[in-house]
Amino acid sequence: MFNFLKQVSNYAKETFQAGRYIGQGLSVTFDHMRRRPITVQYPYEKLIPSERFRGRIHFEFDKCISCEVCVRVCPINLPVVDWEYNKESKKKQLKHYSIDFGVCIFCGSCVEFCPTNCLSFTEDYELSVYDRHQLNFDNVAMGRLPHNVNDEPMVTPLRELVYLPKGVLDPHGLPPNSNRVGLLPSEILEQAVEDVNNPSN
Repeated sequence: MFNFLKQVSNYAKETFQAGRYIGQGLSVTFDHMRRRPITVQYPYEKLIPSERFRGRIHFEFDKCISCEVCVRVCPINLPVVDWEYNKESKKKQLKHYSIDFGVCIFCGSCVEFCPTNCLSFTEDYELSVYDRHQLNFDNVAMGRLPHNVNDEPMVTPLRELVYLPKGVLDPHGLPPNSNRVGLLPSEILEQAVEDVNNPSN
């Protein structure tokens, strides 16, 4: 008799425990139901990246002085700089520059430490290819500027959360000229210049 009651009590405890685990799982589900929708209908909708987004690196051939600082600061020695010494001008002359984006970790060290600012990040995040060798970009491919999401006629650009006006959590159906939460760096600079010109305010 006591053995039977013990089995019933164990069964009841396990049932209660299973119900508690189901409740914990559903609490996570119900918590996500109240959050901002993040579904983007790619490729018909694309997010506008933030100002400091680390996309594909853009390279300006004319600015490069072949100093190889980018190679030295790169954690994996990734950029390949091919140059030859010009005896007439007594300077290095760049012949070829390439970065394999299939290996690149987009840390930004090369962009940050470049003395002539010939390297810069772009908003291009669409680097999908069928063959990984196509991700080895030379100076011609890196010199091409990417298309702006706002300029594509078949794509609806969506703002990220930092670009949305205060209190708005859904980027769909937002007027294109609506203000964002914070100020752009250019707007902060304009405001600082106005403050310097008008010290009485």
